[in-house]
Amino acid sequence: MEARLQKILAQWGIASRREAEEMIRQSRVRINGVLANLGQKVDPQRDTIAVDGKPVSEKPRPALIYLLLHKPAGVVSTCYDPQGRPTVLDLLPKELQQGSGIHPVGRLDANSTGALILTNDGDLTFGLTHPSHSISKTYHVLVKGHPPEAVLEKWRQGVVLEGRKTRIAGVSLIERDAEQSCLEIILQEGRNRQIRRVAQQLGYPVIKLHRTALGSIQLQTPKAPFLQEGDYRSLTKDEISFLQKQLTPNTYERFS
Repeated sequence: MEARLQKILAQWGIASRREAEEMIRQSRVRINGVLANLGQKVDPQRDTIAVDGKPVSEKPRPALIYLLLHKPAGVVSTCYDPQGRPTVLDLLPKELQQGSGIHPVGRLDANSTGALILTNDGDLTFGLTHPSHSISKTYHVLVKGHPPEAVLEKWRQGVVLEGRKTRIAGVSLIERDAEQSCLEIILQEGRNRQIRRVAQQLGYPVIKLHRTALGSIQLQTPKAPFLQEGDYRSLTKDEISFLQKQLTPNTYERFS
């Protein structure tokens, strides 16, 4: 039965759907020896799929894994980096890197730190990162200078980036010293480098950006030890349940 190539690669645990799309764009995937196209439909019973020159085929789906990682600065939130920079997968043991299909849910830019979810549940990843869904994301952001309340209110109400206004955000002052301020920012969206771009536009550039939580999933909780940079832990049953509840019952069907 025919299905979109990126969906098949996700179901087989090769990569998340978004990672599979990127692999196709990078000309890393071939169908019957011919470079694949984004959105192309294939029949796994009839077509031969190869990634990086190696044939891949359906295999028993690995056990589902859900992890919370404390991403350090200088590490990219992808499974593969053409520039050779360290990726979040490099922080995991070899048995999790190979054959498990683990990938990041969303991204933190290379210079940012903090909470990042990793999983091999491709359907969950696709649903959670789809524009129609939004989990609140909490950041502690160190900015240069002292933005006044009027600027913070402007940030809360939304700032136009590339012709489109950002969603309403939670923005509050935590503390400040002589030259900089620490803000807590809660977003319901995740546009590319959004916090850094808004802060720059408002005249208070980011010095350091750290994500402390994704919804109710936090780096530090009473029931779990604080994760040092580069460390990870398994999500609890309640945390996994929280993620799954973000999706409507027919989410997977609508996004197929």
